[in-house]
Amino acid sequence: MKTKRILFALLLSIGLFATSCSSDDNDGETIVPIQGKYNLSQTGTIVNGQEVLIDAPQNAAGCNRDYLDLRVSNAAVIGDYNGSNCALVETTGTYVRSHNDLTLTIGTTSSTSDIMNLTNKELKIKDKTTGIITVYTR
Repeated sequence: MKTKRILFALLLSIGLFATSCSSDDNDGETIVPIQGKYNLSQTGTIVNGQEVLIDAPQNAAGCNRDYLDLRVSNAAVIGDYNGSNCALVETTGTYVRSHNDLTLTIGTTSSTSDIMNLTNKELKIKDKTTGIITVYTR
């Protein structure tokens, strides 16, 4: 009798565990927060089904890397170092994340990208219009 109770409890536990692991409507969505400062690392595109990435030419030689700062307030700040003195120019706008889409609005220009990868160390996005892939690192 004791064996039957243990077996019943074990089967009940497995049943409860299996039903608690159902899928939801966030398939493929990462739970890593998107807020943070990301340094521009690589850009590229997909050629013949393969990602082709190069070091970001936007980063001026001898300067800090350009960056994207996504703040908790939904403000987006783009930092661009350029010129012989590596002058920093910051442009501010907003961003909205909806599932695995990221929409950046700077002035009157908006662009929407697929979030291809989001980890504690990397944000990789692909522009939905141009197909350009941009990789940022923390």
